[in-house]
Amino acid sequence: MSAFPEYSYADVVSALRAAGCVFAEDEARLLTDAASTAGELATLVRRRADGEPLEHVVGWAEFLGRRIVLEPGVFVPRRRTEFLARQAIALTRPGAVVLDLCCGSGAVGAVVADAVSPVTLVASDVDPAAVRCARRNLPAGASVYSGDLFAPLPSPLRSMIDVLVANVPYVPARAVDFLPTEAREHEPRVALDGGADGLDVLRRVAREAPDWLAPGGSLLIETSDDQASLAVDAFAAAGLESKVLTCDDTSVVVGQRPSTSR
Repeated sequence: MSAFPEYSYADVVSALRAAGCVFAEDEARLLTDAASTAGELATLVRRRADGEPLEHVVGWAEFLGRRIVLEPGVFVPRRRTEFLARQAIALTRPGAVVLDLCCGSGAVGAVVADAVSPVTLVASDVDPAAVRCARRNLPAGASVYSGDLFAPLPSPLRSMIDVLVANVPYVPARAVDFLPTEAREHEPRVALDGGADGLDVLRRVAREAPDWLAPGGSLLIETSDDQASLAVDAFAAAGLESKVLTCDDTSVVVGQRPSTSR
């Protein structure tokens, strides 16, 4: 942790506490470490005090022990999504084709590729800023596409994907305005708003996934416990055999395309 006589660690903690930061001491350490001059530190503290997510201010987020590069305005990977990533890792075998759909910063795809090697990794997101981040975070050789869900993917991937992991937006539209300020004002609404009941994007992914999954391939999507039963219905309507895994207040619905040819 760097020290600047003209703007000390104690000064940073005081400024963050005054701004209402609950974990002021921890955040002060991260901000101080990220700055190379007192002036730069003051700028970082001001950004954080103004409500910008800490991860945007320091330029990275920790996800399953990996540092994920972030740009301002990009969706911040949540710790709860580590459960989704673990399930994807458990289903991925060396040589698999893995698609990180709605990839955001590429956090899930990055940790899957770290854990299992080799894999053919493909990612896609509708937000151009997220795509830029994903290209920085994913390993060389990964293909990252910009566009709406499956639309930008090359057609040879049809029926070739072994593990399709999608951290889709699932906040009901009416609830977006009640999210914490950090999310509401500094993350793209397209990464949060899942439509009337929060499951519009999930249903689209489930409906189209069988055309992209290899026989026996798996689709994994994060959702809330309250939405899990409706998500299972969407998977069933698409012909996927599904189960629900839970951790705290987060559910992961895992669907499998039957091994027999359709």
